[in-house]
Amino acid sequence: MRRSVVVFLLVNLLVIAFLVRSVFTLITLLTETGDADAITHAEIPALDTPLIESRPQLIPKIIHQTYINETIPERWLEPVQQCRDMHEDYEYKLWTDASSREFIVDEYPWFLDTYDKYPFAIQRADVIRYFVLVHFGGTYIDLDDVCATPIPVKAEFGCARRLDPLNSYPAWLHRTEPTGISNDAMASAPHHPFFLYVIESLASYDRDWGLPYVTVMYTTGPLFLSVLWKNYMSSGKNVGDGEDGGRVRILTSDDYHQKPWSFFNTFVGSSWHGDDARFIFWMGDNWLLLTTMGFLVVGVVALISWWLWTKIVTMGQRKQYGMKPRWWTGGSRWNQKVDLENRRHD
Repeated sequence: MRRSVVVFLLVNLLVIAFLVRSVFTLITLLTETGDADAITHAEIPALDTPLIESRPQLIPKIIHQTYINETIPERWLEPVQQCRDMHEDYEYKLWTDASSREFIVDEYPWFLDTYDKYPFAIQRADVIRYFVLVHFGGTYIDLDDVCATPIPVKAEFGCARRLDPLNSYPAWLHRTEPTGISNDAMASAPHHPFFLYVIESLASYDRDWGLPYVTVMYTTGPLFLSVLWKNYMSSGKNVGDGEDGGRVRILTSDDYHQKPWSFFNTFVGSSWHGDDARFIFWMGDNWLLLTTMGFLVVGVVALISWWLWTKIVTMGQRKQYGMKPRWWTGGSRWNQKVDLENRRHD
């Protein structure tokens, strides 16, 4: 019996080790703050200061956005136009479904098969932003992210701070809550090693996870990008702030939005989220309950596994010694003992 216990424990440890290894990066993301690469508020020059012009501009002055077609919904027209007006010296590129696919066909035909097979349009909207940042460089901004308005203006949303201070970094992402980074606003110089790593990893992460929200998040969305960001930091390539630097800087929540000095605010959007997304958000709000239930389920599964294991071992021992099962002997231990003694004398 001792040997069977050891085997049972070893099998369970191997299963647990495999599961932990499979989700190790996700687990470590829970404690990753990105503070080592954070763009501190003190680093960012104040508005209209000459310090901005004295800093090297590594990220091209290009703003990328995506939509189904060129007819942007009315609720986004004014904030988008304000951002464009604030950045008159920036090139503006709106990537539609048609122009995005044409770009992939012309510049990255090796990815076309994966691109066309994505089941959700939002996945193609996700990946095109990575490819255009690799190819052109610049700043990608979701249509429902607009430049912040620290001072009153006529419109409810609009631009009040230029992106120039952020262009002095080789690449940046922004921190999101409760963990990881998001892909709704990001920027890089052309051919930055992190975004090259991202587009090279897309095909290997392409799989169906059952729930549409989880599938999108972990194949092309923020969770996918967060896992690659964590892996990239561990690779030793996240170094160098100069022209050929591979470092990815992190825009903190305060500098991202909701503060007078922030660069962005969020507008009404996220229309692709469905019932499964609300279920995921509910899980996030009730994580303590779900964690407790998880431990209970694991405990029950362990007990059932142990019961089945002892049954299998016991049956094996009975077969080895030629003992009849209890239902054959009426469940009598005395009959089993007598049967065993008779076999020994034989």
